[in-house]
Amino acid sequence: MDILRNIQERIGQLAETINRHNYNYYILANPTISDYEFDMLLKELEALELQYPQFRLPDSPTMRVGGQVTKEFPPFVHIKPMLSLGNSYSEEDLIDFDSQCKKWAEGRTFGYYIEHKFDGVSMSLHYEKGLLVRAVTRGDGVRGDEITANVKTIRTIPLRLNGVNIPDFIEIRGEVMILRTDFDKWNEERVLNGEERLMNPRNATAGSLKLQNSEEVAKRPLTFFAYQVATDEANSLTDYENVLRFAEWGFKTSGNQALCKNMVEVLLYIHQWESKRYGLEYDIDGIVIKVNEIPLREMIGYTAKAPRWAIAFKYPAEKAITEIESVDFQVGRTGKVTPVANLKPVLLAGTIVKRASIHNADEIKRLDLYYGDTVYVEKGGEIIPKITGVVTEKRIASALPIMFITACPDCGTTLINPEKEVNYFCPNEQFCPPQLKGRIEHYAHRKAMNIEGLGTEIISQLVDKNLIRNYGDLYSLRYEELIHLDKFGDLSARNLLKAIDESKKIPFERVLFALGIRHVGAVAAKKLTKHFGSLEALSMATSDTLTLVKDIGETMANTIVAFFKDGKNIAVIEKLKAAGIQLSQDKSIKGTESIVSGSSLNGFSFVISGVFEHASREAIKDKITALGGEVKSGITKKTTYLLAGSDAGPAKVEKATELGVSIISEQDFLKMIQ
Repeated sequence: MDILRNIQERIGQLAETINRHNYNYYILANPTISDYEFDMLLKELEALELQYPQFRLPDSPTMRVGGQVTKEFPPFVHIKPMLSLGNSYSEEDLIDFDSQCKKWAEGRTFGYYIEHKFDGVSMSLHYEKGLLVRAVTRGDGVRGDEITANVKTIRTIPLRLNGVNIPDFIEIRGEVMILRTDFDKWNEERVLNGEERLMNPRNATAGSLKLQNSEEVAKRPLTFFAYQVATDEANSLTDYENVLRFAEWGFKTSGNQALCKNMVEVLLYIHQWESKRYGLEYDIDGIVIKVNEIPLREMIGYTAKAPRWAIAFKYPAEKAITEIESVDFQVGRTGKVTPVANLKPVLLAGTIVKRASIHNADEIKRLDLYYGDTVYVEKGGEIIPKITGVVTEKRIASALPIMFITACPDCGTTLINPEKEVNYFCPNEQFCPPQLKGRIEHYAHRKAMNIEGLGTEIISQLVDKNLIRNYGDLYSLRYEELIHLDKFGDLSARNLLKAIDESKKIPFERVLFALGIRHVGAVAAKKLTKHFGSLEALSMATSDTLTLVKDIGETMANTIVAFFKDGKNIAVIEKLKAAGIQLSQDKSIKGTESIVSGSSLNGFSFVISGVFEHASREAIKDKITALGGEVKSGITKKTTYLLAGSDAGPAKVEKATELGVSIISEQDFLKMIQ
């Protein structure tokens, strides 16, 4: 027994020593032993763990070498959405942002915490009792992929947090990147090995994290920079205080963060880094500006897509010069026709660009484009290529001007240009193939009806074989029809039918979004659902009654009225009704018959914490919002109630008590809304 105890102690000592040297090397950039000495310690630990696996620690540094093969990455819904930031491109935008923050802060003083906007891959790390238990990609902001085995190989991510007073659960967010020198060195090695050169660090990072063999991921020179604590319990009073704790916990930061008292200092910082950014060891595409005081952030609030208390300033995009070889005209699901230029391939911001949008007929006229023109191309927001200008002196005398087409390129129907619109549309909604397919694809999208397995290729086959003409026909599909599609077998046919059937459970607000009514996005669909409650009530609304709904303007109101006046749309809705699709708002919380909907919670704000007996937290959130209340993530003086279930967060309870916020139980809540 003494021998085994000695071995266990030696494994613990080796792990502690190696983790300390990892920290010195990767975080402090101050190694205290040679690479050879480090490798010998690691080899000894690997040998002992292989012989005595029962003594291997959950945060053993041998995990850094990987080896786990993952066939698929399970999805994980973020505890708090990983929202994107609003973008700004001018000082005027930032001054306006500053004015808005001051207004929402209601006279309270605050400063700005600013940092570089990394051009990498966002990552969420979950620690329980200090131990890394989960790593999740940003995904669509609501749900990402869990890639824990891959992320554990990144040496700048601590497998166990250092320090004291670490919360039982904490979520750290940051960016996975490849440093420029590491990327260049890796590319040199690839060329020597006869492999293709990688285009840019960001794409290489994203590709590395998606590898299914973590042993391969361990070979990639990935680095992690921490930039945010996402859990309320761990938050200090300011963002900057949290960042100061990262080094103590074992994280690497850029070291280029700053505190600014006002927008003047923010603009000075932005100007300083406009040219200095090219000397950094990592890529950035802008600067992130955030209100530093965390309690104020809840007051300032959020839009549907981004926090109001933060904004990203984007530096001018890189430009390239190339030639227009031809122009395609593409038809979208709404019938809008968009001209797209086919370009002579050119390297721009690390990727080869072959196509660029010209947006509409007015843009063709504004730029005065000719076939064969030499043009300037840049990436709008560093993502979408667009033509920004013409080198007219290089235009040849025989060049022909680019003219907008008059008929649909797919069905031949004469295009229309509605009043007050800059775009041209194909009016053949029911029979124009790309419109028909596009509407069905939108209907099946994950954020709409979430019909898994119904992708672009399958939809094309179903339409081309005349099996469906609209999304209402999906619910009449039979196994015998699907089994004959290309690349379809018994299992895929049954899975698709099951997914279509499951879509009947999707709540009304998403069904309304899925219908594809022009201008009605997910946020508008939610507001319309809350106001009208059912598709029948919405279909009888006039333009005047529709514009009474917050954020529903005249243009959207007119398109909604027009949609329900079209008999073809009504016929499709009848198919959905017959199939059992949810065409009205659910008036009850599932599993809670005692909850009624007559009460109003207008003007009340709730923070929800803990586990509840009669309904899930999501169901309770839905009920509060359905009755006009608001659900917040953090407690402020303006919070009306903390709704506390069993195992409610002690930090939230303590904060509510400190601020004088009323704490109510689930039973109190049920009585309140009755």
